[in-house]
Amino acid sequence: MDMTNGEDASAGAAVTETYRRLSDALRRGVFPAGGRLPGERDLAGSLGVSRSTLRHALGRLADEGKLDRSSQRGWFVSRNVVGEPPSTLQSFSEMARARGLSARSKILSRQERPATFEEAEQLGIAPAARVLELRRLRSLDGMPVCLDSSVIVLARAVRLAELDLTDRSLYETLERECGVRVARSSYTVRADAGDEETAGLLEIELGAPVLVGEEVTYADDGTPIITGRMTYRSDAYRFQADLFRSI
Repeated sequence: MDMTNGEDASAGAAVTETYRRLSDALRRGVFPAGGRLPGERDLAGSLGVSRSTLRHALGRLADEGKLDRSSQRGWFVSRNVVGEPPSTLQSFSEMARARGLSARSKILSRQERPATFEEAEQLGIAPAARVLELRRLRSLDGMPVCLDSSVIVLARAVRLAELDLTDRSLYETLERECGVRVARSSYTVRADAGDEETAGLLEIELGAPVLVGEEVTYADDGTPIITGRMTYRSDAYRFQADLFRSI
């Protein structure tokens, strides 16, 4: 009996499963960005697979830009591009910590003001209701990565008006200081070209490509709490999502 096809299918399934387990470990931050993976012998042993199967799975991850290989030192988690784990809502600070990076923020402006008609509609509040507008320059390991503009419903977050939000996570501060837990976000991404202010702050060429994320963020009671716009250097950010077909 010819077992070749069956053996090939079994080997392919083992590689796919190993790839899936390693992808999940990377997503959860088990191996931090820039860190070295365990040696192939030890890693294969912990996963219960052959080194051949492991190498195929590692190769797939390297092809996707998630791993880098050094012929002398082994496998490393890529830290060249930051991005959001699939289907996981994280603050900028949480995203940085998961990858072993240092997140900083510089306050560019903050003001209490009436909501515009568009903001009122997005946030489900009355026109001219009070909001807090916060503009920040976000950086990772000293490199400017993102211009972040957030408009927060002030009635739900009065304490924010009193706090210094430099280098603080907005999501974590909302929960700790205001009792508001962020639960989900409606998020869109589009490409654009950096204008003069954006180029200067992000240290890119005028007209260089940027990625603009626009979102409405909801508290765990289902009410909108923040509307925001994030402008990222396109060479330093990647957005990921899981997409499903309807049944």
